[in-house]
Amino acid sequence: MAPVITIDSARNDRYRTWEKLLDGRGIRKHGAFLLAGRKTVPEALSLAPDRFTAVLAPDTPALEAIESLLPAHLMRHVLAPALFERLDVSGTRLPLLVGSLPDFPQADLVAPPEGLELVCALGDPANLGAVLRSAAAFGARRILLLPDAAHPFHPKALRAGANAALRLDFARVPGWKALEGAAGPLFALDGGGADLTRLAWPADLRLVLGEEGQGLPADLAVARLAIPTTGTVESLNATVAAAIALQHWFSRRSGA
Repeated sequence: MAPVITIDSARNDRYRTWEKLLDGRGIRKHGAFLLAGRKTVPEALSLAPDRFTAVLAPDTPALEAIESLLPAHLMRHVLAPALFERLDVSGTRLPLLVGSLPDFPQADLVAPPEGLELVCALGDPANLGAVLRSAAAFGARRILLLPDAAHPFHPKALRAGANAALRLDFARVPGWKALEGAAGPLFALDGGGADLTRLAWPADLRLVLGEEGQGLPADLAVARLAIPTTGTVESLNATVAAAIALQHWFSRRSGA
């Protein structure tokens, strides 16, 4: 096995950085993230091994159990149990990966969309992760994040997204006003909109998903789409609505 670094102090500089990766601010500041999961860790190592810089384990046997999956460049660490538990927010007790963030360029909204681009303002990281999972499943091209959106590499988003974040491209949108000059078809999910099941979905479009509870700005110039229901509940969960819309677009484009 490659050399292993043992860390047993919370004052260790590396450990202090990893602790800050448990929230969006720390992730943005350090350009890194933590990935956990019995299935997601091996899959991520197979999918994008160069994205990761280190592996953190609770003990030597846990590290040895996945050694065959680890690329040579990965720094191996064994943490004291209490330190590991602080980082293992999902309670997996399995090795964690430290990854490097991809670039998040500012979106060029003047250029027309290519494929489906999902514009997202969801502030709950678990909700965002669930939407990213659907976006990857149904072939969305990239995710455009509004300022109030959660970070897609937040631990809760990664857990809900099942490695979807590693399969998608991201860009930033400076605010709602920036959408006013966006080129190409621009649609949004809104309970008061037109029946999306009757839409002749274009191949290229931007689909806007507003904030939980607050929805969309009232003055946003966008074609609004609604999902028909029995009306027995006021609205659908944002993640469910997004999945339904994405599946409709996918099925029309694929001829299903």
